[in-house]
Amino acid sequence: DCHVGNILWRDDTAHFVDLDDCCTAPAIQDLWMFLSGDRPYRQLQLAELVEGYSEFCDFDPRQLRWLEALRTLRLCHYAAWLARRWNDPAFPRSFTWFNTERYWADHILELREQMSALQEEPLRLL
Repeated sequence: DCHVGNILWRDDTAHFVDLDDCCTAPAIQDLWMFLSGDRPYRQLQLAELVEGYSEFCDFDPRQLRWLEALRTLRLCHYAAWLARRWNDPAFPRSFTWFNTERYWADHILELREQMSALQEEPLRLL
């Protein structure tokens, strides 16, 4: 799951960590988590990411259809991961916002927004 939180900087050099998905998942799995903002901004970000990615490996644009499904799956898996680990004393201390009415209301809203995103046309390469 390549995202900004998994980039460590040392001596002005970026180091990627947690790259297990790059060996077992489609390329879009390691790219979509960099996308944020409104649709036009995500479209620009995607173009830059794929341009850089293509310097090392071919990118199959058919994978763009999977982007929102992968995002939805991640939302569900992350909530489930937290819920399964909730009895570990470290989790309530580290994730104080989880398992509150506010968290679940926001999570349901986010899933509803994802339902809409799943109905939209996928992002395209410019």
